[in-house]
Amino acid sequence: MPDQSPPSPTSELFSWEFAANPYPAYAWLREHAPVHRTKLPSGVDAWLVTRYADARRTLADNRLSKNPAHHDEGAHAKGRTGIPGERQADLMTHLLNIDPPDHTRLRRLVSKAFTPRRVAEFAPRVQELTDDLIDRFTANGSGTADLIHDFAFPLPIYAICDLLGVPREDQDDFRDWAGMMIRHGGGPRGGVARSVKKMRGYLAELIHRKREALSAEPAPGEDLISGLIRASDHGEHLTENEAAAMAFILLFAGFETTVNLIGNGTYALLTHPGERERLQRALAAGDRGLLETGVEELLRYDGPVELATWRFATEPVVIGGQRVETGDPVLVVLAAADRDPERFDGPDTLDLARRDNQHLGYGHGIHYCLGAPLARLEGQTALATLLTRLPDLRLAADPDDLRWRGGLIMRGLRTLPVEFSPPPTGQG
Repeated sequence: MPDQSPPSPTSELFSWEFAANPYPAYAWLREHAPVHRTKLPSGVDAWLVTRYADARRTLADNRLSKNPAHHDEGAHAKGRTGIPGERQADLMTHLLNIDPPDHTRLRRLVSKAFTPRRVAEFAPRVQELTDDLIDRFTANGSGTADLIHDFAFPLPIYAICDLLGVPREDQDDFRDWAGMMIRHGGGPRGGVARSVKKMRGYLAELIHRKREALSAEPAPGEDLISGLIRASDHGEHLTENEAAAMAFILLFAGFETTVNLIGNGTYALLTHPGERERLQRALAAGDRGLLETGVEELLRYDGPVELATWRFATEPVVIGGQRVETGDPVLVVLAAADRDPERFDGPDTLDLARRDNQHLGYGHGIHYCLGAPLARLEGQTALATLLTRLPDLRLAADPDDLRWRGGLIMRGLRTLPVEFSPPPTGQG
């Protein structure tokens, strides 16, 4: 009997066209090839895990390492090359590519900055930043803005800079460097590499200055970088390189995910007017419950992180019936898992009141996103303030004309043009 399966839409995986709407291809993979071996744009062969149950198990499987050295070992044994661009030695030692016990040690050092209490204490600053940015793009009276450039991008940059302890007068430099990194995917000699080098050099110098200040007056410095320095100076064995790498990855991971959460989330609300109006009514009535479940639903429905970061088999592993060999790269497709109909009722429907919603938008297991509480705070604050202050906010472009930034890990809009009625003069 001939194969009745529909033709595979996976030949365009990770293309710019694919980035605009990857969900049909992911649905095909979940049904026909849930653990699928493919060649990535870099030329590396990797396994894609697309079903929720397989994804959740894979994210917590300690036979899958975050250390790229395990791929190198397997690649050499099989005559293959390693993961391109993974060996930036001065930025290697960070939470996204190490395993226990180093991962446990480094995560413990920074986890205190993201406790519910610390995040709650930071809430007024997030609200202040949110209001200030809206004030800026509404001030000219045009009633138009690009919500990515004017709002979703700068908000988490300034917030994470404050948390790390980057002086206010230097934060616009970080915005410029981060903008280069998020807009372009240049090679080793491109603008991205130059921005990384500048950011890395600045962080090393900032750590040096803060260490000198703390040695002269140990009491001040409640920011995260000062905390890392104090930990290092009190026997935690945190090297200066580890501290700089930690600050870098917290900055980078802490802003791009939130840019996409705000951008993708706002776009989803603007293209689902019934759900958007439902949320506005709840906010007007002083009910923030729908805002909290709504942000979780936006993380599930069109989350900022499309694929979890690299994992590498340290021994042969069977995932979803497929044998993964030692050294093979494995990529868990969070965007596919979070629309698995075996786990979620009506997975392609946006339901802000969804309760049974254990999505994988921020991962699972020991590598669960450390900054998730801060990202949730920023997402809730940004969306609630936008919808309250600009109640008639609307999309100012055909959805088919919007461009998405594709890639292996993140997925988000390049621009989000909107229109709104300018608030009366003197009102925020």
